[in-house]
Amino acid sequence: MLARKSIIPEEFALPALASRIPRKPVFRDRVNKARFIAKNGACNLAHKNIREQGRFLQDVFTTLVDLKWRFTLVIFTMTFLCSWLLFGMGWWLVAFAHGDLDPHRGSGIDKCVTHVKSFTSAFLFSIEVQVTIGFGGRMITEQCPAAIAVLITQNIASLIINAVMLGCIFMKTAQSHRRAETLIFSRHAVIAVRNNHLCFMIRVGDLRKSMIIGAVVRLQVVRKTTTPEGEVIPIHQIEVPTESAVAGNNIFLLSPLVICHVIDKSSPMYDLSAMELQCSDLEVIVILEGVVETTGITTQARTSYVTEEIQWGHRFVPIVAEEEGVYSVDYSKFGNTVKVNTPRCSARELDEKPSILIQTLQKSELSHQNSLRKRNSMRRNNSMRKGNAAGLRRNNSSLAVPKVQFYTPEGSPSVAIT
Repeated sequence: MLARKSIIPEEFALPALASRIPRKPVFRDRVNKARFIAKNGACNLAHKNIREQGRFLQDVFTTLVDLKWRFTLVIFTMTFLCSWLLFGMGWWLVAFAHGDLDPHRGSGIDKCVTHVKSFTSAFLFSIEVQVTIGFGGRMITEQCPAAIAVLITQNIASLIINAVMLGCIFMKTAQSHRRAETLIFSRHAVIAVRNNHLCFMIRVGDLRKSMIIGAVVRLQVVRKTTTPEGEVIPIHQIEVPTESAVAGNNIFLLSPLVICHVIDKSSPMYDLSAMELQCSDLEVIVILEGVVETTGITTQARTSYVTEEIQWGHRFVPIVAEEEGVYSVDYSKFGNTVKVNTPRCSARELDEKPSILIQTLQKSELSHQNSLRKRNSMRRNNSMRKGNAAGLRRNNSSLAVPKVQFYTPEGSPSVAIT
């Protein structure tokens, strides 16, 4: 049986009319949400109620590297002091068992360790053995096999302690986040029209001349979401593609670059207008990672932008210029922006109504032409002023009165009149 056609045309049906009704923006009071990533890249996350603390001891080396410097230096010092004291006690016990500490012992009997007469001398000999100083006053003899065993044990233990402690200190000094201190991000992010699309843009730069090999920039939007089943996800991370997604987001970070994200249908900011953005609680996380050219260590720099740090209708000013055959970068303008004509509606509304974008582009073209006219008129006025000033100087020089001198017959001083 065929379906029954309606008398009312489809374009005037209720679903079609409802789809053409302009979507009203929904505003709500923005809740002051804590940042997930601080501006300096630190994670704003606290771990509580960890019951299995022993897992950290299973990876002692990483635990030592992650500790603060004051704790690392205390552990470094106490490890060597304890080892010297422990083996000093061992040498004292060897001397005591052999009878070397007896003051009434004959001088003709050989000792296990010469010149070890107390615990202090045994402690000093332990330091000499472990750090291989060898002053020459104390030395081991072949009379005691136990002393030889203690010597071998202390040498092996000292090698292990030196390897662990020095490796820990080296790893702390060469940590990857030290290189990230010279990777900078713009203070604010901007949203403007680029290539006929609404785009979210930030600027990244590297202050060092040594480059970051295989640099990759990733964007993530973090927000609180609720699933259709009612599950609340407090930190929902949404991966956001950038303009160079086809090439794997690899960038050549030779000079500061503007990273652009096109706000399209797959973007979480597709339905946000300028007013709705200020009321939202989203946070955009930027992650820049790559391999340090000089050390070969992978480094990562992070920052984030909340809604107060996103400027709608702005664009970054150019900071790279060619001067005397060399490209120079003016880092004093790294985060400077200028206002541009940008629609205040969302990207969805721009796709549904292309006329809004056309009007905005026409306004921007008119403003650009007006600025060019003003600039050209100012240049002409300046050149005319300079020409008039030069003409006045020439006229004044031609009208200068010559100087006349009068001489008296008595030979008195002459008088000059201008």
